[in-house]
Amino acid sequence: MSLIRPFAGLRPVDGRAGDVCAPPYDVLNSAEARSRAEGRPYSFLHISKPEIDLPEGTDPYAPEVYAKAAESFQRMREEGVLVQDDKPCYYVYRLHMGDHTQTGLVAVASVEDYDSNRIRKHEFTRPDKEDDRVRQIDALDAQTGPVLLAYRSEAQVDALLESAATGAPDVDIVADDGIGHKLWVVRDQGIIDDITARFDAMPNLYIADGHHRSASASRVAAARREANPNHTGEEPYNYFLSVIFPHEQMASLTTTG
Repeated sequence: MSLIRPFAGLRPVDGRAGDVCAPPYDVLNSAEARSRAEGRPYSFLHISKPEIDLPEGTDPYAPEVYAKAAESFQRMREEGVLVQDDKPCYYVYRLHMGDHTQTGLVAVASVEDYDSNRIRKHEFTRPDKEDDRVRQIDALDAQTGPVLLAYRSEAQVDALLESAATGAPDVDIVADDGIGHKLWVVRDQGIIDDITARFDAMPNLYIADGHHRSASASRVAAARREANPNHTGEEPYNYFLSVIFPHEQMASLTTTG
């Protein structure tokens, strides 16, 4: 089982990324998410913070909240806003904030390597927050938020990702917080195989953010493995959505006061 592998991503159709783009689910409260999504029917907040489409005061952990997430997810697929790639790909992802730029890789990472601590953790997790993400994954049968991983910068890997980030990006938007996002879809099988092999040679990846998302993915995988008498290890539930940056490019933001 490889440390990472490509996957057939479900992503906004051309021209709709700006409509879908939204902050992570855990940086906004329900009121803030409701305000940010107002007038934006395709904001991803309708999936990641689905209580915004239910009466104010709804318990964000109530069963109807996860059902609403699944409903919004299905609606955006049926209306052609979210479309799945027709083959497993990697996605080179570049963030631009002020004078800072970092280029990484969107991939799926091995739950087995997470469980064995090859993908290293540094935080404890809360069961209630894990439960929330488990219910979200089960309701949608999809992972909707990537785990932020870091790898020890390697010149050849860094250069490989930079070389894949050439030409017109498949996504090029500036979010309402001023941060630029660019994405290149890597479809070439030779480059895909090279990326897979180079990451598989790495001893470790490191979780920078997303301990609850990764722990929840591990729990979902364990439950589905237990329920699947024909388990092979190749099923999608054996991997979790990740975005992986070289450590030398990652910026630590601090505040004072």
